[in-house]
Amino acid sequence: MTDADGRRVPRRLAEHGGRRLRWEEATKGQAMADTDVTPEVVRNDDKGRYEISLDGVLAGFTEFAADDQGRLVFPHTEIDPEFSGRGFGSELIGEAMTDAASRGETVVPQCSFVVRYLQKHEVNGLDIAWPNESASA
Repeated sequence: MTDADGRRVPRRLAEHGGRRLRWEEATKGQAMADTDVTPEVVRNDDKGRYEISLDGVLAGFTEFAADDQGRLVFPHTEIDPEFSGRGFGSELIGEAMTDAASRGETVVPQCSFVVRYLQKHEVNGLDIAWPNESASA
């Protein structure tokens, strides 16, 4: 089964603490197969997110939205549980931040995963507007 963009997506529900996460909404609960192919990261402006896929299978995404100053706010990142623990989240965020830097965009990290990534990794040319001073410490 595929999503609206023609990619295979997971069937199983992503659950945490008894509530459904956004992953299920984003993937529409469809089937996929595990693969060992190189991940591909693309910017999907229509959905307001960067997506990471493996052989056409959506493995995760990080959402963004422009604020009133034109900066890209990153509020949420999610990797399908079937792909977790394999570094795809870091690959996704690294590619997204590199792309944002190449476009001259300012990033506002709100998602804890994006915050941690930026605290640990230098992204050449990336302008970061930390939501509060304690996040950059």
